[in-house]
Amino acid sequence: MSAGAAASPCRSEDRARQAVVDTARQLEPRGVNTGRAGNVSLRWHRGGEEGLLITPSALAYAAMTIDDIAWLPLAAPAGEEDEAAQPLRFDGRRAPSSEWRLHRDLYAGRSDAAAIVHAHPSYASTLACLPRVHAQGIPPFHYMIALAGGDDIRCAPYATFGTRQLSQAACAALLGRRACLLAQHGMVALAGTLEGALELAVEVEWLARAYWQALQVGEPVLLDAAEMARVHARFARYRPDPSAA
Repeated sequence: MSAGAAASPCRSEDRARQAVVDTARQLEPRGVNTGRAGNVSLRWHRGGEEGLLITPSALAYAAMTIDDIAWLPLAAPAGEEDEAAQPLRFDGRRAPSSEWRLHRDLYAGRSDAAAIVHAHPSYASTLACLPRVHAQGIPPFHYMIALAGGDDIRCAPYATFGTRQLSQAACAALLGRRACLLAQHGMVALAGTLEGALELAVEVEWLARAYWQALQVGEPVLLDAAEMARVHARFARYRPDPSAA
């Protein structure tokens, strides 16, 4: 751990860091990522300062240890440029993921988010390249679409990775939602736990695959708003946080 991090983290933070590493290592085996792509974070405050723990940039997950996890505050330091490649302030021996801004902005704007998984799963990423999905997202062809928090899974407009434009697009697509696609990129899932965020990412990829398969043989029948309302009501009764494990 870096000299700056060594004085502050306690054993509980080490456990949190290990949980982030463990979750990141599950992305590929669970079928939602390939190679070094994607990133995982956990809301983590130090003392009275709000912040997050996030996987580092461009490091193979198999080689990652708790000392590679970076911590950064939620508050953007004065003077930080919009297109900065790295946050002006972070704590760690490695730079945080290139998508640190996306994670930071989501935590800052979403009190319900305690963990975030961003990944490049095959089917979700494929759909995110299609004009119809750009316009309509993944529609309610299956009742489990409700897991993402609404009647569809939106697709955020394309923006260059690591930029404020991408963060803003994703935050907008996630209004009232727990997951979204990113055009020509991948997907994002948030939840109250790391387990929940990972599980939601897996569910979204399954839905993306099912929708893609349905499109190969015809035009899927969509559930109407009344039925989706019934699904949401049932989820609220027996699965209050459907994105949590």
